[in-house]
Amino acid sequence: MTKLTTLSKAIEVHVHDGDTIYAAGFTHLIPYAAGHEIIRQKRKDLILARATPDLIYDQMVAAGCAQKLIFSYIGNPGVGSLRIIRSEIESGHIEIEEYSHFSMISRLQAGASGLPFIPMNQTAAEDLEHANPQYKRIKDPYTGQEVVVVPALNPDVAIVHVQRADQNGNSQIWGILGEQKEAAFAADRVIITAEEIVDEDIIRSDPNRTLIPGFIVDAVCQVPYAAHPSYTQGYYDRDNAFYLEWDKISETKEGINNYLDEWVYGLPDRQAYWQKLGTEMHKRLKVKDRFSAPVNYGAY
Repeated sequence: MTKLTTLSKAIEVHVHDGDTIYAAGFTHLIPYAAGHEIIRQKRKDLILARATPDLIYDQMVAAGCAQKLIFSYIGNPGVGSLRIIRSEIESGHIEIEEYSHFSMISRLQAGASGLPFIPMNQTAAEDLEHANPQYKRIKDPYTGQEVVVVPALNPDVAIVHVQRADQNGNSQIWGILGEQKEAAFAADRVIITAEEIVDEDIIRSDPNRTLIPGFIVDAVCQVPYAAHPSYTQGYYDRDNAFYLEWDKISETKEGINNYLDEWVYGLPDRQAYWQKLGTEMHKRLKVKDRFSAPVNYGAY
């Protein structure tokens, strides 16, 4: 039985208005294609959770998809603020729940482990405790000392982009690892987008690279270039110029609407998006091969 489907169908079936969505990925493997499909399908009142909201959440907020953000850092990497999100927060149009990086990942770890909350050592980030009532202090039953606790985070949907997966959703990632595994295990439903769909034999040949097992995956979609303008290690480079460009685009409502009309609503899918970027962009983002050394797993 295959879990292979189209991205449009996966979003249609598994993402509902009002859901809590966790789009995983750190630096690379950010699931932009899925975010664009959510915008295209006009989902509303979403709670968008992510340790580091990237441009994709700025675009989803601009499109009117979100009612709340749960995060531990917001910004356009290397540029500055995400203009749209900042404006919506300052105007009171969107609710926020802010954490440190460690506490955000700890929440996912608790959710993935089936725990109601998780303890942490006290940190210097005491202002977050005043700003966010989800932080609590309890007594350690072993030492009597106070520890900080945060509640589990169990998203309705985790969306994870990976280098390769098989048709059952067994998914492999290499390069920088983020919170993909924790988000997937914590979520009620999991959508995988993959640069490649490969035979199960390929996945089984390198089992230690499988971060997400198929038994927790609900849908797997072959979506090459799904992470642009971020990158996918070994497949294409980061489009640094676009991060600068987005800062200019997002200065005005007209610029934002024109971008969404041209690059999201005006395109049927990611393949059309990639083709629209053009051959010069394809050449600029192309990476050279750099293979790791083979590993001998042995056999009887």
